[in-house]
Order: sequence, then structure tokens, then C-alpha cells
Amino acid sequence: MSLDKRKLEGTKTMRMARLSAWLFACIVLLAAGPDNWVSQAAAQTATDGEASGESSLGEPDNELCIGCHGAEGFEIPGADGEIRNLHIRSDEYGKSVHGKRFCVECHKDVVEIPHRPGIDRKIGCVQCHRSMWDTARQQNYFRIEDFARLGVVVEKIESYMHSVHARPSLEDQSKTNATCYDCHNAHYVTQIDSSVGAEGRLKIPEICGRCHTEQLADYKTSVHGQSVMTDSNPYAAVCTDCHTTHEIESPEVTSIRVGITRNCGNCHDQELESYLGTYHGQVSTLGYAYTAKCFDCHGSHEIQRVENEASLVHKNNRIQTCRKCHEDATAGFSTFQPHGNTGDFERYPYLWIAAKGMGALLIGVFAFFWTHSALWFYREYKDRKEGRNQPHVKMDKLPPGEKRYFKRWPAAWRLVHLIFAVAIMTLVLTGTAVLYGESAWAQGVMNLLGGPKAAAIVHRVAAATFMAVFFGHLIYVTYYLTRNWKTFRIFGPTSTVPNLQDLWDLIAMFKWFFGMAPRPMFDHWTYWKKFDYWAPFWGMVIIGFSGLMLWFPETTASVLPGWVFNVATLIHGEEAFLAAVFLFSVHFFNVHFRPDKFPMDILMFTGAMPLEEFQREHTLEYRRLLED
Repeated sequence: MSLDKRKLEGTKTMRMARLSAWLFACIVLLAAGPDNWVSQAAAQTATDGEASGESSLGEPDNELCIGCHGAEGFEIPGADGEIRNLHIRSDEYGKSVHGKRFCVECHKDVVEIPHRPGIDRKIGCVQCHRSMWDTARQQNYFRIEDFARLGVVVEKIESYMHSVHARPSLEDQSKTNATCYDCHNAHYVTQIDSSVGAEGRLKIPEICGRCHTEQLADYKTSVHGQSVMTDSNPYAAVCTDCHTTHEIESPEVTSIRVGITRNCGNCHDQELESYLGTYHGQVSTLGYAYTAKCFDCHGSHEIQRVENEASLVHKNNRIQTCRKCHEDATAGFSTFQPHGNTGDFERYPYLWIAAKGMGALLIGVFAFFWTHSALWFYREYKDRKEGRNQPHVKMDKLPPGEKRYFKRWPAAWRLVHLIFAVAIMTLVLTGTAVLYGESAWAQGVMNLLGGPKAAAIVHRVAAATFMAVFFGHLIYVTYYLTRNWKTFRIFGPTSTVPNLQDLWDLIAMFKWFFGMAPRPMFDHWTYWKKFDYWAPFWGMVIIGFSGLMLWFPETTASVLPGWVFNVATLIHGEEAFLAAVFLFSVHFFNVHFRPDKFPMDILMFTGAMPLEEFQREHTLEYRRLLED
């Protein structure tokens, strides 16, 4: 029977089938009610198409297409003379996501058999799915499961349209670096979470390797490639795990370099966590890509296990890997632990000890001083409420309208305090922005400063200022003691050296907190002011020297082992955190925020304090000066 006669007879049969199907559909819809009409109609349309055996346009059905294309070895010469394999494995096509679609829905130029000459074989995946999605939105088909899946596909398409594969032409898929069917074989597309999709996952390297041949050759030798292509392990990393799927971009782009690093953590989560604790990782968290990423040290497509002699981080190769960025790196660099874990004593004992020590220090300092501040606030607030806060001691009466001041700080000391305060606040701002890089405010600060490189310069200038003030003060103290060593009393009232009286004052203060004694009277220096004075000495040793080690890594590594960087990074950040929180909570409370001082003590700006305040805060010194 000729093709035309078969089509004519088939058309009569199909008309009867259509009429019966539509009558049945109307009965079902009336019984189901209006709410279900949209979904029932769509489902019936699919049934109608299957019953008819052809598309709604009356074009050739799939069985006709498979009649030729299903034949093993079916091929014809193309326009360029090359043989084109046109064989379709019908069983596999039936299992694919397109298995229920008509061939002519994609091959729209096919309207007859044999195909007319000059047929356009270009397939517009993007246009087709977008058109289907627009129709679904117009007809409100979103309750149908198939259209929900279509929405996911359209999202992927939008990601693809911004990828490197969609360039140079975003609309004409014949002029792109790679289009949909270059990666997804259009006839055998499966969902990645299905069993067939898991098998297809193992084929991804070969699919990508059709274009990226050099990268595929390197990948086959890597630990990932051998696991996938030799051991058929579907859980080992393939191209899309690192480079993503549809939104893939050049690895030279900053966001992609940072993104690939994050993607490594999808499998190597503990290693990513430890890496993010280093300066390299902190800069990466801020969204900048100039510091070393995973692939800079371990390699990318050719990555090997650490114990493999071909690995870039093998002990024999590590120093050369470091020198890619640190040209003057010494042997000490090779013992740096970029994945040091503070919870693993056996592998990283120094880091474990440092972490536990700093943790105990932070807990001890804040537990004591926050309790001290809370009790102090309670007592002062209660005294103010009862009208007993002023005066704490009996003061001399001044003539009405007259106000006297006591000059406590000369201009030079006030200037030094201001410089010191600005330097510390700058250090805190630039340091915490790196330490908490995942925070939106930190990224905003870093962008405002011009990025981590500019912020590092600002941080170091502030550090140099801090050190200049610190050592300048030491020089002055040395000069002062040299000139006054005969009269200076090391444990005298004007000395900042702690003495036994400070302990008695502390005990008396706690008695006052609990209403067991009157408020104690103090001399020139109180015990909390002495603590504030000596704290920078401790901070200078811990923060200063650890900062210098990190500032000059090549010099440090020339005399010290690499694990020192791990410890220095830890204690530099932890001690800086301690200093910052202490200054802006405890010190600010003592000086500005307690009820007797709120909202601000301006002594360090004016250098003078009201005489009545001086009598109240430094009673013993006031009396001694009167006797003098």
C-alpha cells in the first residue's frame, strides 16, 4: 500500500477516534466540576494525541519516523559529504523526558515523507521551551505536574543564556559555543535524579570532553577521573560538580573562581571549613579571587591524592607550589597546614593548645568583667533612683553659679589618646571585616575600602601607628623614670603598677555592689584603669608579634616552622576579638555608659573634669592634694 493511501485510510480512523475521545472528555469534565477542567482537558489532549497516533497538525506520527530511523545503521550523506548517523534507539527514546513528545514538535520542518529537499534541521530548544512556558502561563496550566517540571527547565534555560556556552549569539543556537543538544542528547534526555540519570552522570566527562579534549585527558589521570571512568563511581566529582551545569562561566571570572572553591566543599566540607579560616579563605569569603583557591594548590583537572608523588601538594612538590604566589617562599612554607583543625590534637597539637588557651582566656575575661559591669550598673542605677548617687562624699560648698575644674590631662596626652583610639578603631574595622567576611556589612566595608588589598594597607598603617604610640610611650616612661628614679614610688598612688590596695578596692567594690558596704573611695588610679593600661602590653605581645609574622611570612618561615602561621592566625584573630569587644563593652561602660557618666565622658577631649566629679571619683587624691 502506498504512503498516500495509508495516510488517507488512517485519517478516517483517526477522525472517529478523536470524536469518541472528545465526547468522553466532555462527560468526564462535567462530572469532575469546573476546578478540574483545565487539568482534565490537558490530560485528555495528551490521550487524544496518543489515540490518534499523530500530532495535532496531522503530520507524520512517531511510528512512521521510527520506521526508518529505528533501523540499525540508518545513515545518509550530509550536504558536506560527511556520513550522518540518523539511527534512533526507540526504547531509550521512550524512557527519556521527551519520550511522549511527537518527533515533529521539535523537527517542525518535517511535514511529509519522504522529507522535502532543503529541510532545515536546526532545533530551537530554547524557543520551544519558552513558547510552551508562555502558553502554560496564559492558559493557567500550572497545576499540571508536567508544566511544573517545565518551569524548572525554563529556569535552567535562563541560567544558560547568561553562560559562556550561550555566547557569542544568545538567540541563534547555531552560533553558540555549545547549545542544549551538544550536552543533552535530545533523543535520550533523562532526569539526573533517576536511575538512568545516575548512569548518565558517569558519561558527563566524555560529553564535556567532546569540546574540552585537553581537560578530559588530564581528568582521566586524576583521582576524580579514575574513580568515575575506571571504577564507575557515580558519587565522584564530574565536570558539572565543579563548574556547575547551565550557568557555567569561564574560570577566569572572579565569581566563578570563588564559586568553584565553594563547590569543592560540597564533597570536602571539613577541608573547606578549615580553608575558610585562613587568610586565603577569608578573602575568598569576601568574594575576591586573588588569593590561593583549592585548584591553585591541588590542581584542577589533573588533581591527585596528597600522597601521590605527582600531586602538587606532595611534600616533594609543595614548596614549588607555594612559590607560584610567594616567590621568596622558604622551606618553612611547606609545613604550613592550610587545613589545620583545632579539634584534632594528634595531627595539630599546637593549634589545639592555642585554641583551648584562647578560649579559656576569652571566657575568663568576659565572665568576670561583664559580671562586674552588670553589678555596677545595677548599683549605680539603684542609687540614682533613690537619690543617693551624688555626692558620694562630702564636698566643699562653692559660691552660687561658680564652677571649678581640675586639669587632669595635658594636650599632648589627649592627642596621643586620640591617635591611639583612631588606630585601634581602624584596626578593628579592617580586621573584623576580614574575620567575618560572610557578613553583608563586612563585604560592604571591604568594597568601601577598595577591596582586601587596599584594606590590608590601611590595616598595616594603623598597626604601624599603634606600634609607634606604644613604643613612643615606653621611651617616655623610660625617660621619666630615669629623671625621677629617686622620688618615684613604684607602688605609690600615682603609679600604674598593681598593688595590694587594688585587691582590697576590688573586694570593697563588690561589697558595695551587693549593698554590704558604702561605695569605696579611690586615688589617682583605680584597679580597672590599671587593667586598661596594662592590657595593651599584653595585646602588643600577642596581636603585634603575630601580626608581624603574618605581615612578613617569608622572613618568618625562614626561621620558624610553617605551623606557626596557623597558630599566629588563630591567636591574632582571637586576641583582636577579645580586645575589640572588651574596649567597646567593658571600657566604654566604665568610661561612658554607666549611669554616673552616661551618655559620654568628654574628659579625654577637654582634659579637665568638674571639681565635684573629681572629688567624687578620686576622693583620696583630692584630699591628699588639699593637704599638700
